[in-house]
Amino acid sequence: MWRKIPRNVWAASLASFLTDVSSEMVQNLVPLFLANALGVGSAVIGLVEGVAEALASLLKVASGALSDRLGRRKGLAVFGYLLSALSKIGFAVATAWPHVALARWGDRLGKGVRTAPRDALIADSIEEGRRGLAFGLHRAADTAGALVGVLAALAAVAWVQGREPLLLAATFRRIALWALLPAFLAVAALALLAEEPRSERRRPGPSPAGPRALGRGFWVFLGLVAVFELSNSADAFLALRAQTLGADVVEILAMLALFNLVYAALSTPAGALSDRVPRKAVILAGWTVYALVYLGAALAASRTAMWAVYAVYGLYYGVAYGTTRALVADLVPEDRRGTAYGAYATVVGLMAFPASFVAGLLWDAYGPAAPFFFSGGLALLAALGLLLWRPPSPHAKRPG
Repeated sequence: MWRKIPRNVWAASLASFLTDVSSEMVQNLVPLFLANALGVGSAVIGLVEGVAEALASLLKVASGALSDRLGRRKGLAVFGYLLSALSKIGFAVATAWPHVALARWGDRLGKGVRTAPRDALIADSIEEGRRGLAFGLHRAADTAGALVGVLAALAAVAWVQGREPLLLAATFRRIALWALLPAFLAVAALALLAEEPRSERRRPGPSPAGPRALGRGFWVFLGLVAVFELSNSADAFLALRAQTLGADVVEILAMLALFNLVYAALSTPAGALSDRVPRKAVILAGWTVYALVYLGAALAASRTAMWAVYAVYGLYYGVAYGTTRALVADLVPEDRRGTAYGAYATVVGLMAFPASFVAGLLWDAYGPAAPFFFSGGLALLAALGLLLWRPPSPHAKRPG
């Protein structure tokens, strides 16, 4: 099975693994650093995280459409990884929350450039019947990198925390400097190992214009994704919720490690399962689990409960995240995949801003449980819509 996976899928997976090692060393510490060391409130943290994803979304659809027009995926993806690598320098020199925000936003701009072309590169490189497996493998590698990054951050913070009560600025900057190595290795991995799929080389030039080219099935599904993503506030709020129940920085990072372990372990088998059963059913299961996770976070009364929340949260990501990307490719013509992935990623990013900002406002106004009740209820509404939806796109050759 593994020998039949194309080289491009392995190259993209390796690049994502290394990038997530780098990113997770830093980004999970950002909300804790802002709150503990700089005294920033939860509304500002929500603003920083929400704007980060919203900025990325401004480039995702443009980058994906450009890759369709050029008939090239690799160059844009490599450039996006390079932008994210360079942003780590900003974390290393940050002395105030606006500096952290600018670095965070720069990292997400890089993600905005690379995401759609990279996903289209994966979809172009493998046949439809193995598409779920390919995206599941990619998510597993991505998440394994996140696990390594979290463990590295955990080790560094644990070493310091025995002598200092809070995460110090010097520690945060030091970890950011260490994160530069895997970030630039990721750029090299994709640049040297990936190649353009032959089908893309044959199709340079303008793609069919207009939203109708993507098909009605895609747009209805994207509307459901928008409702769901409005419930998906930044994971920083889960970390802050654990902190309100008595977890320290080291324990929160350990919870994140458990989350990533579950996510990585389930991504590949869940993706392969979606090649054999309707992908919609797999995604529906994931969205339902997500709703239960957030309702559980609202009701959590102990640190032990938050360990369970993080573990089941990994189940949601492992089941649904890669499968959703495989379904996008099922719903649209091959020469519009870059545009479709860009539109999908743009919606996800645009919803991140109101989701995170509203979560911060609800937290400040009504307490730590309020944003999780809101998100859990909205996710259940999105899951109901997905249950009633029938993919009508003629481009889907298999049930979805």
